[in-house]
Amino acid sequence: MAKQYVDMNTPVIEMRNIVKKFGDFTANDGINLTVHKGEIHAILGENGAGKSTLMNQLYGLLKPTSGDILVNGKKIEMNNPRDAIAAGIGMVHQHFMLVQPFTVTENIVLGTEPTKGVKLDMATARKNVVEISERYGLSIDPDAKIEDISVGMQQRVEILKALYRGADILILDEPTSSLTPQEIVELIDIMHNLVKDGKSIIIITHKLKEIKESADFCTIIRLGRYIGTVDVETVTESDLASMMVGRNVTFKVDKPEQEPGEVVLDVQDLHCLDYRGIEIVRGLDLQVRRGEIVGIAGIDGNGQTELVEVITGLRKGTSGKVLVNGVDVFNKSPNFGFKHGVSSIPADRQKHGLVLDFSIEDNLILQNYGKDPFSEKNILQRDPIFAHATQSIEKYDIRPGNSEKRPAGTLSGGNQQKVIIAREVQNDKERNKGKAVLLVSFELDEIMSLSDIIDVIFDGKIVASLPGKDANENELGLMMAGGGKKE
Repeated sequence: MAKQYVDMNTPVIEMRNIVKKFGDFTANDGINLTVHKGEIHAILGENGAGKSTLMNQLYGLLKPTSGDILVNGKKIEMNNPRDAIAAGIGMVHQHFMLVQPFTVTENIVLGTEPTKGVKLDMATARKNVVEISERYGLSIDPDAKIEDISVGMQQRVEILKALYRGADILILDEPTSSLTPQEIVELIDIMHNLVKDGKSIIIITHKLKEIKESADFCTIIRLGRYIGTVDVETVTESDLASMMVGRNVTFKVDKPEQEPGEVVLDVQDLHCLDYRGIEIVRGLDLQVRRGEIVGIAGIDGNGQTELVEVITGLRKGTSGKVLVNGVDVFNKSPNFGFKHGVSSIPADRQKHGLVLDFSIEDNLILQNYGKDPFSEKNILQRDPIFAHATQSIEKYDIRPGNSEKRPAGTLSGGNQQKVIIAREVQNDKERNKGKAVLLVSFELDEIMSLSDIIDVIFDGKIVASLPGKDANENELGLMMAGGGKKE
């Protein structure tokens, strides 16, 4: 644990009574946070709890409606990220902000390149990058292009970007969401190296196991409110979960045994290209049967995103078949797939899941707006639409402020996700209702606890398939990285 490095007399961050409102919706309601030098401090909360909103204010991406932010005891107005960087704060976002064709060094020094006369001095830049990476155990190839390195290595580049700009306080947003178990261990070691050198780290997360393995203290947020700050050594994972959701939590998924039925989704010899025009799915085969959850385990960038986009009609494949109940939906429109039984909860909720300028109630009927009772003679019927929205908001705990007519784009990320789930689940896609479910997730715990079958994807192909009940985290991690046992 890193606690041996914590200087309890030196609060490097104080956020006092932070309130953040978006119109009539209160995302943060009087939240307090204190972080000390040499400390790893976790921010824990459910989707939509307000944890990312809080950290975006600390990094200057949002301005508090009220409340104070102090850095090293000095009150600071965070008007933009430049103010945060000047105060020694760096942030590594969940979705990395890197230029894919540039090298590691070019990305790290971008915007702060050293010069010799009127020319860029990339030799000095490279030397400085190597020195920082060696100091903190961030082993990287300074000359590699971002598009050619793993997700774990890209994350190291983002951390180095912050350190290169002088960050003493690092905010890591869901830092383990796309890493293998082995990469997670390496990241925790890196965090400990950083705090040993006097850095302070704030991690936004919902992974209880990793909080216990890495953090010194944990601040819990629920429904936008401050619940408390605990010493991680003195609490259990169950304690943390109960504080996060406000009730006792069971960690065992209630998933009764059932015999799968006929094949519903049959993907045969699928090939497709990525955004660069390079083949990323290379002859992939998979099947999902009725009443079965098949989980896809893999490191980001191995073709799983493109696989889902081809299945749902958002991307054209180059060859292959995608059969849904015997109907080939390959290279058909998303609407064609939907009419033949394909529903999707996309990874990118803003790009593929919602029309952000539309109201919550209109987003909830996007696929059914032409059906009774929402439409009559091609005219939208507002009363049934409103009633449906009210029912969905209550059932799925969507927190819209005071209005179902609020634009979906003004909701928190977690509440946007709930809108999509409410819309898609109403189309009866759940496993226990005899539907076939393909689960693509970078959360191994989620894959292992929910899946009947786990298919491991690597380099655009399914390289292993095993029963979910037999899955081993370390073995899966090795297979996801291209090694380990294969069937």
